Amino acid sequence: MSMERGEQPVEGSVDQASREPALSFIDRAVDDASERLDGIDRQAMQFVLLLHRVTNTIVYDLESTVHRPAGWSWSAFRAVFTLWISGPLEPSRLAEMSGMSRAAVSALVKTLEADGLIARTAAAGDARSVVLSITPAGDRKIRTVFTEHNLRESDWASALEPDERDTMIRLLGKLADAGQQDWVSHRG
Repeated sequence: MSMERGEQPVEGSVDQASREPALSFIDRAVDDASERLDGIDRQAMQFVLLLHRVTNTIVYDLESTVHRPAGWSWSAFRAVFTLWISGPLEPSRLAEMSGMSRAAVSALVKTLEADGLIARTAAAGDARSVVLSITPAGDRKIRTVFTEHNLRESDWASALEPDERDTMIRLLGKLADAGQQDWVSHRG
């Protein structure tokens, strides 16, 4: 089932056969793990598996409908978007703010610099360090691509009523806050 831009989904419009490939593994995994091990938190397992599945689906959709047609990857978009919003950053800070590893940013910077989308300059006061910034061409591209990206975000958000979106944002914010606790592993 595909939706045209701006079209509101009909509640319950996805039939069980269309839903099966995306969700049947989650149901099976929860059932099977619970049968094989005592004490499995079924609800926590279902929650994390479903959150991961939905996140991957949305990211794939954005990448395949917006970013790849624009000639770049999801990672390239995240890096340029972060520089667009934050301004010049050292590579390690770009990695932290965009949720990527330093190695991924290092490899990506070479491509984005070769494409003329970002520039690398020596950091003030430390010639060994560099600062990354968006170029005028990068600024033009991110404005164009982000406009399409945000339209697609609106398509996804339209699956929920405005009050449901507010609730989802609040709940995801609580998870994001929990992600700052000491017991959570972070990229380093």
